[in-house]
Amino acid sequence: MMTPNWLTELLESVRQGQISTEEAAERLRHLPFEDLGFAVVDHHRHLRQGCPEVVFCANKRVEDSLAIIRSLRQRGAPVLATRANVELYGRVREFYPDAVFHDRSGAITVPGPDPAPTPVGNVLVICAGTSDLPVAEEAAVTARFLGSNVREASDVGVAGIHRLFQRLPLLKEANVIIVVAGMEGALASVVGGLVDVPVIAVPTSIGYGAHFGGLAALLGMLNSCSAGVMVVNIDNGFGAGYAAHRINAGRRPPVPDD
Repeated sequence: MMTPNWLTELLESVRQGQISTEEAAERLRHLPFEDLGFAVVDHHRHLRQGCPEVVFCANKRVEDSLAIIRSLRQRGAPVLATRANVELYGRVREFYPDAVFHDRSGAITVPGPDPAPTPVGNVLVICAGTSDLPVAEEAAVTARFLGSNVREASDVGVAGIHRLFQRLPLLKEANVIIVVAGMEGALASVVGGLVDVPVIAVPTSIGYGAHFGGLAALLGMLNSCSAGVMVVNIDNGFGAGYAAHRINAGRRPPVPDD
């Protein structure tokens, strides 16, 4: 996996004569990308963005997703695959027994060969109802995979607002808060009015007929009267988790004790 440290170490090894230029060129052969025929895997992404390519598995054949996962993992990258299924997880486990399947969201994580860095900061993921948990889990898994310390609170929607107030200490300790809600999406505005940190709202496709597959929650969140509320696409837990980590990692305060 091409990280800034990896590239610096490789160039230093060449400078000191520890490896030949031919060997260095061979190590760089599949960078910045690898053409698998049906997919072009971006091995340069970690160097550019600080995170390896993430595999979106929806509408892909199991064999195609598996090939992309193996390509990334063979280059030393940890792997996050989203919107996967049990069949793909079974195939991944044949090669990487330490892979983990997060069954609510359908995410698969495969650790890399190097120890994971110590988590930084505090990202809080909260969801309005139990039906929103699959999207909330995708957000939490993503932010945790990228290196954030993540806490979670579920079923704290506005229909029983006292449940949210019980979690006020968690809200006050967070650097970034992801709010996942369906129906009318009101929870994002409530949270946004209680805290002084960025709030990332995720509308979900949960609700009755006039909910329009998440459009009602999306419009409600976009029209929030609480300042500092940002909105991602419907059911986009991954996008929220990725954005939250970037904000959180930029601040890098110490992780408080439990």
